[in-house]
Amino acid sequence: MPYLERVEMPQRPWLDHYPADVDPVLQEVTLPHLPALARHAASTYANTIAYTQVMANGMNGSLKYREVDVHSDNFAAYLRETLGLKPGDRVALQIPNSLAYPIVAFGVMKAGLVLVNTNPLYTAPEMVHQFKDSGAKVLVVSDMFADRLPEVLPHTDIETVVTVRISEFFTPVVAGVIRLVQKVWSRTLPKITVPHTSFQDALKAGEKVCTKAQAETYLEGVGPDSLAALQYTGGTTGVSKGAMLSHGNLVSNTMQTLQMLGGYIAPGKETALTPLPLYHIFAFTVNVMWFHVGARNILIPTPRPPSNLKRAFENYKITWTVGVNTLFNALLNERWFTDSPPKHLKASAAGGMSLHDSVAKRWLEVTGTPIVEGYGLTESSPVLSFNPLGGVFKDNSIGIPVPSTEIACVDEKGAQVPVGEPGELIAKGPQIMQGYWQSDAETSNALRDGWLHTGDIAQMDSDGYFTIVDRKKDMVLVSGFNVYPNDVEEAIAAVPGVLEVGVIGVPDEKSGEAVRAYVVASAPAPSVETIVAHCREKLSAYKVPSSIVFVDELPKSPIGKILRRELRDQAMSASPSTKGA
Repeated sequence: MPYLERVEMPQRPWLDHYPADVDPVLQEVTLPHLPALARHAASTYANTIAYTQVMANGMNGSLKYREVDVHSDNFAAYLRETLGLKPGDRVALQIPNSLAYPIVAFGVMKAGLVLVNTNPLYTAPEMVHQFKDSGAKVLVVSDMFADRLPEVLPHTDIETVVTVRISEFFTPVVAGVIRLVQKVWSRTLPKITVPHTSFQDALKAGEKVCTKAQAETYLEGVGPDSLAALQYTGGTTGVSKGAMLSHGNLVSNTMQTLQMLGGYIAPGKETALTPLPLYHIFAFTVNVMWFHVGARNILIPTPRPPSNLKRAFENYKITWTVGVNTLFNALLNERWFTDSPPKHLKASAAGGMSLHDSVAKRWLEVTGTPIVEGYGLTESSPVLSFNPLGGVFKDNSIGIPVPSTEIACVDEKGAQVPVGEPGELIAKGPQIMQGYWQSDAETSNALRDGWLHTGDIAQMDSDGYFTIVDRKKDMVLVSGFNVYPNDVEEAIAAVPGVLEVGVIGVPDEKSGEAVRAYVVASAPAPSVETIVAHCREKLSAYKVPSSIVFVDELPKSPIGKILRRELRDQAMSASPSTKGA
């Protein structure tokens, strides 16, 4: 019997709660792939500013829609003609928010290739895993992070490195100032010791061989089912897996989100602030939506500290912004923000982690505008649901499904649970991934008869609004970033003197959750400092434990498996002696 057909499908009460102007069925998607979306936007809004990158001091640079279109065409030609890449080859992108990002991303897809988004903060071991697993042949990387390449490249299939400056497409004077500050003041420009091509040289090489007729051939055979991106996320084992997102997945989710927002977006008139990294699927898809409707996208290279957003809010009429709970909370603790809140803001979108009710209420008080909380996963491109603007808004809820999306809560046997009862949230729709890259076992576990098993526990009320009860059993969510205990445990276990280690998440006011490690050690035990230093070498900063607890033993199952649930229970019921990292 097909999955979920063993019980009668329930009524879909959410259908009665879409705003009057929102069709619960996704309208026909006529765009076959993301390059078609980009091309349509570029022709419609040719002379409109598409992207403005704003530095913390207010220095900025901008690109018009037609410029993004031309430059991405040239980059596509560089990849196909100069480098000789073939359809379906993978290109890794490892840069912060900058004017170069959309050019590279659209260029890769215009070339009929597959984009591999990568966190610039990855350590060398993390880079090796993702590059090797994806089989990327080209790496486009920020020159600020190129110092790790000598120990990475020999273990990968990468043949070409293209380096990008944070000041690409700024005026020469402004770019020169930024470059000088990087070299002399902040010293954030390491010496690059591997063969590489500058981004501007790559664009010039592409321009020499780029023809419109030839560019069209790159997309022959590319359609909705073609692979567009490998977006890496943690699998059930904690090992990072590449979610295969098709052009149809990403275009559909863009249109689902846009359709859900109804009349709250004015094409060609919005100014959207993007402080979240574009390599994160939430920011990526939302940004594609803004591009489609001719918005001006304000790119922030890093939102930390929150004062980095001050000039953007002061100098531009921001109508929309995206963020996570910690970012909204941080802004509310900035005097400059609360004294002079944005005057043109319509609404904000929250994702990546749970939005605290206190933060949502204070944001509404300060700005006079709501935060629209939604829910999704990398595997769903990512949006599955959110509270509709113009409809019923329920606190602490992730809202109702976006158009043409089914969501259900099921028990361990796959039977749907009664309304109001908790169960695993599963979802089905055109935005659901094709599977995990080269991982049939993970794919079979996550996708069953077209239903994505999220691993998250949720409940649905009588109106069809969903609430997340608990997240994946062991995953820790630090400021919106997934931390899988296995990764951290593996790093700590390699420290001399560590016998056993168990890692959990504990509540944290700043980051939502923080990583805590429980360690059983031999005598003499390694110091907290030694463990932390090792973690900082092997892991991204957000994965490094904020506290380490030395214990005599760890709770285990009869087969010797460390019981993280008991560790969490202990952490919640008592305040053990900890040493901060």
